[in-house]
Amino acid sequence: MEMPLTAIRTSVGWVPTVALSWLWGLGFFYSLHMARSYGWTGFLAFALPNALGLFLFGWVLGRRGRDPAALFSRLQGPFAGLFLLAQVAAVGISLHAFVSYLAPLGGTAGMALLAGLTLLVACATGQAFSLRVLRWAHAVYLPLGIGAALYALFALRGALPPLPEAVLGWDGRFFGLVVPSLVGFLLGPWTDVQQWQRVVEIHRSGGSPTLSYGLGSIMFLGLIGLNAALAMAAGIVPPLAFFDGSFGEQAAVATALAGAPNTLAAVAFVVWATIALLSTADSSYCALRWLLTSVTARSKSPLLAIVPAALVASPLWVLGAAVGLAALGVQSDLPMIYLMAPFATLFAGPAASLVARVLGRGGRYDSTLCYLIGLAALLLFALGYAGPVPSLMALSGLVGLVGALPVLLGEPKAAEVPLSTEGTGAAPRFTPLVPAQPVGHVAQLSAAHGFDGDWFVMRMTPTYDDTNSVGNVYFANYMRWVGKARELFFNLCMPEFSLADTSFYVLTRSFQHDFRREAQEFEPIVVRIRIASHNRKFVTLEHEIHSENHGLLGRGSQSLMFVDIKDYRPLDIPGSIIRGFLPYWPKGSSITDRVREAGPSLSDAVM
Repeated sequence: MEMPLTAIRTSVGWVPTVALSWLWGLGFFYSLHMARSYGWTGFLAFALPNALGLFLFGWVLGRRGRDPAALFSRLQGPFAGLFLLAQVAAVGISLHAFVSYLAPLGGTAGMALLAGLTLLVACATGQAFSLRVLRWAHAVYLPLGIGAALYALFALRGALPPLPEAVLGWDGRFFGLVVPSLVGFLLGPWTDVQQWQRVVEIHRSGGSPTLSYGLGSIMFLGLIGLNAALAMAAGIVPPLAFFDGSFGEQAAVATALAGAPNTLAAVAFVVWATIALLSTADSSYCALRWLLTSVTARSKSPLLAIVPAALVASPLWVLGAAVGLAALGVQSDLPMIYLMAPFATLFAGPAASLVARVLGRGGRYDSTLCYLIGLAALLLFALGYAGPVPSLMALSGLVGLVGALPVLLGEPKAAEVPLSTEGTGAAPRFTPLVPAQPVGHVAQLSAAHGFDGDWFVMRMTPTYDDTNSVGNVYFANYMRWVGKARELFFNLCMPEFSLADTSFYVLTRSFQHDFRREAQEFEPIVVRIRIASHNRKFVTLEHEIHSENHGLLGRGSQSLMFVDIKDYRPLDIPGSIIRGFLPYWPKGSSITDRVREAGPSLSDAVM
């Protein structure tokens, strides 16, 4: 199907920010090291998987029928820790590399001050502007940066003889890095909340993530290729020597320019590096605010009653952790590779689990297990690199993936489309309600209520009758709406139930609701309710109340019990309840497992 011209223009407009956003410390400075240490072939072995991983991220999420906003809304809760840790690492690496490897041009203290100023400017622009505005700023930064890099390149070529051959050749460390590099580069974009926000915004604006990321990955490849040319033009300069016996070439260009007569070339290279840092940090701030605002809005933590939600949702504490990581790396003269290694080891299991969820795998994600295995893989990598023992380095990249096996081997799971994408940057979306017939014949449902997956959904519009004297919906009405939704849910699943001949009553044992926002008259409301858990005697229902305009209004739960109609003696969950609600019973419950094992004999399973 041919893409409309407007969609092509929109997609192309996102290309500069896609390319620049991936040019953080790892891409910018490590490309210098790989080109000088292993030549152009070694550089391509690093660069091609890096660009391929970026492209595949956009290609997978840009497939027809796939909604990135809905996916992110479903995944941001379980994988919030991964997104936050990855941003700490990415910004920390960028700051560490900027200060450490530009030090020959201005000293460590001078570059630390410049990095701090750049970070403050990035935070201010990320706070003031949305990503849609920042992309145009990045479109301006890009030609300025390329022009500065080209000026530095021509100045070096005119002043110094080029590097005659690779400094290290293809040693054991190079071959040991092959597997971790493939793992880290192919999974890296999935851990980056900046890229998730971009792909959501591209999709929302009518563009094609596949086209934007396809062109963006090519442009990114060109940018790090420009850095590789700078590295080769720097000639013969002394490498950095580290505590583990390894050598680094990341500071080669700065060292060469520090001794060159053309001081403007040194300034130009610093400008180019500053643009790379600025375009990473500003979009990191913007994406972190996007993520944390959404996670905080959905959180049930009692801490939010004490700590202001705006403080919890601020990206500053995450960026503060990145500054601390960078300072630790600079003070200890830590080789860059040790800060890069978590992307191929510690984060590999969670990242692979995330990709598996995107592709529809339904196995259980155990974040603690993933990080424990990932930490072991990180230690293996450190031992292998310091040795050097190439086999340990290669093994570490595979060990990190082991934590994802429960998700990868799980049964395929139907894609879940959340009722609201509040916090993802997308307008709230509501899926069509599906009339269900769990037992016998059920009358055709009205558009006001029905099923969205295992959620029962009731739509309504409050009027002046529902509001208080100041115009907001009266607080008790939220509970009344949940009660109405529960009764409709019950009536739909058990249409034959009658108080005249029942042997049990259903009683409300407890009810809890957390208020998040106020609703007003004529604001479309959606109440969702489902079975959350159970034991032999009690069933817990959870509910959410959403506004189609403003997202989540509140959520809570209630506990139900069953009693004999004569003496109010507590009963086990009646078999008729289980049979009626079985299609919406919690997945993985003991009753569901027994029904699956019993097959057609449902009566045996619910005895």
